[in-house]
Amino acid sequence: MALNHSCKAILGVIAMFGFLAAVSPDAHAQRSDSAPPPSIDAATGKTMNEAIELLNMDDLTGARAKLGTLKMDRLSPYERSRVEQMLFQISYQEEKYEEGRQHLMNAISAGGLNESEVLQNRYYVAQLYMQEENWVKGAEALEEWFKAAPEPNSAAYYMLAIAYYQQNEIDKALAPAKKAVELTDKPQSAWIDLLVFLYIDQENYKAALPLLEKATAMEPKKRNNWMQLSSIYQQLEMYPEALASMQLAYEAGLLTQDSDFRRLADMLAFNEVPYRCAQVLEAGLKDTTVKADADAYQKLANCWIAAREFDKSLDPLEEAAAASDDGDLYVRLAEVNMQREAWDAVIAAARKAIDKGKLKDPGYPQLLTGIALYNDKKLEDARQWFERAQKSDKHRKLAGAYMQRIKSELNQKTGG
Repeated sequence: MALNHSCKAILGVIAMFGFLAAVSPDAHAQRSDSAPPPSIDAATGKTMNEAIELLNMDDLTGARAKLGTLKMDRLSPYERSRVEQMLFQISYQEEKYEEGRQHLMNAISAGGLNESEVLQNRYYVAQLYMQEENWVKGAEALEEWFKAAPEPNSAAYYMLAIAYYQQNEIDKALAPAKKAVELTDKPQSAWIDLLVFLYIDQENYKAALPLLEKATAMEPKKRNNWMQLSSIYQQLEMYPEALASMQLAYEAGLLTQDSDFRRLADMLAFNEVPYRCAQVLEAGLKDTTVKADADAYQKLANCWIAAREFDKSLDPLEEAAAASDDGDLYVRLAEVNMQREAWDAVIAAARKAIDKGKLKDPGYPQLLTGIALYNDKKLEDARQWFERAQKSDKHRKLAGAYMQRIKSELNQKTGG
């Protein structure tokens, strides 16, 4: 099983701070008592607000140039922190993540942020490492952030799990992945997907099952959920449930691949629903979802045979035998015709088997030919084939018994 988690989905858009509010008389009352008081003079505030307007117009170059007019060494700690945050936003939108991360760290070291803002900036730093797919640094930054974060949310735990998962640290990824799912009544499907994958990797199928059932209920049109759910049921030997999952996906039109149809057919056959198995394969072959190869035709024929629909099995079995590299499927065709008591067809199929060769049991089509001729009252011809079959250790006894019977019947006819 593979997972494809996009780190861009992890990183959210960072909202701009209220710079206009920061220069208002009551701005100080909105900040933590432990933080330095805000101090933005009118000229600096005007420049910053003009930069914000340029940012809102997506003029990143203009915004950067506007902020470049400020003398950073003359700004207060609060002003420097805010300017660094604005520079971060510009770098982020330009996808200059390393540069953006440095601006975030500069905002912290400037000393103008309160404790909550420092913590938030450190979280953004971790996100940027993830954006760059620097999983080791991302995990380290997140672990440090978790030590101070008062109430980490599901998204943070999921991001940490991703960082460890990408390093193939499956055991370390499991705990935060579980937290991500447990902390909310409505976990995102990506969080469930990751946790399911981790459980499956550890072969903990019982733990994965309720999660997959929940994921399938949340997104009933997601093909992969049904496929995984069916596989988990199979691993737990819950075969009727595994089949039911595949059937529901089939009825919903979610099975669109050759392998899907073959898997469903195999499950139907295993659960002794051969007629339905044949119907599924016939539909797949008709609309070309299932490739018309020897294996598909053999599966179809076997399903019809198991359903005792011998006449319906003939065409697919003939197709499979013709496409096969050896003559064994012609032997199977001869057996089916034996069930139908179609003696000429038995003889024809058995001879094709012998002609094609590479047989697992060369004596068997000879025996079948003899039996068909015997039942067709062609005793002399039958005896010749039984003589050939007698050369096989496996069929010597039965062929000999038939020859004794033929000898007896011929003696009765001649009065001998």
